[in-house]
Amino acid sequence: MKVVAVGGGHGTAVTLRALKLISPDVTGVVSVADDGGSTGRLRAMLNVAAVGDLRKCLGALADPDNPLTTSFEHRFDVGELSGHTVGNLLLVGLLDATGNLEESVRALAEVMGVTGTIVPASCEGVVLLASTEDGPTRGQSKVARSSSIRRISLEPANAAAPIVAVETIERAGVVVIGPGSLFTSVLAACVVPGITQALAGTKAKKIYVANLRAQIPETEGYTLQDHVDALERHGVAVDLVLVDERSSFANDSCKAPTRVRDLATANGLMHDVQKLATALLEEVRR
Repeated sequence: MKVVAVGGGHGTAVTLRALKLISPDVTGVVSVADDGGSTGRLRAMLNVAAVGDLRKCLGALADPDNPLTTSFEHRFDVGELSGHTVGNLLLVGLLDATGNLEESVRALAEVMGVTGTIVPASCEGVVLLASTEDGPTRGQSKVARSSSIRRISLEPANAAAPIVAVETIERAGVVVIGPGSLFTSVLAACVVPGITQALAGTKAKKIYVANLRAQIPETEGYTLQDHVDALERHGVAVDLVLVDERSSFANDSCKAPTRVRDLATANGLMHDVQKLATALLEEVRR
């Protein structure tokens, strides 16, 4: 069965690792709106799309015994390279040379022995915009430091989604959204117009994996229902919500069908790959 993860960052990388355990046909549709850290510096220097989330997701599906995979997350700590990872530099190098984001990701995936497909949510780099009670905010890093976010959008507003991303979502059996920062990671991928339309039109079962806790200040004070409402305001309706039994949202009421499961690592700080895979497999079989 074709399974798809939509989002970005560490959360979607965990989801991809989990999906890899239950299906041979896995695709990650990944946000390219990041503008912080190494990614932000490279964007400012070379005027390229954000590659940090793509890097994390490529690593999640790559052959663990591939020498490139083992060094992909190595971060330099000297000179002008300080803070940059091997993976980011490889991706922007390919992108700067080819001018094609999809092809750059595809080429690197091939040499890393990636099982499955990683595709950017948009064909070009985008800037995240937010409407908040304090006024408009521009840029993923600044949005992440905002509270009272009402709605997010992208610049350019008509950013195109890769055809393969749209078609894969439309043909999927299951689409997993999250976990991850609600506005700056999850919705940053979902609000690309083609992705929003594909999510609305697919017959796939759409599962939202809730975060383990509120993200301060981005979702400070949010309930589980608030998360689902935010998704719906942006055109993303889900069929099921998965919640960790020890999370701050485990006892929240929610209008969407909800399953409370043991999903977190022993320290409760992040989702456990095997536990998440088990819970997702249960839902696939229902």
